[in-house]
Amino acid sequence: MEIKDLEIKIDELIQACDELERKQAVMHSDQTKWIQERNRLLEKNELAKSKVESMIMRLKSLEYD
Repeated sequence: MEIKDLEIKIDELIQACDELERKQAVMHSDQTKWIQERNRLLEKNELAKSKVESMIMRLKSLEYD
């Protein structure tokens, strides 16, 4: 291989590494967003569960009156 060929290959590898770094940054950002969304949905789920349990308790108390 000639020096020029090696330079070309090295440049290609540098570009590939740069692209992988960009993709990794995007994936990390997406992961952070998904974790935040998951936490928000878990909170909403707990709130809904609490409300349903409260309604059940009220219905049961009406049953006994």
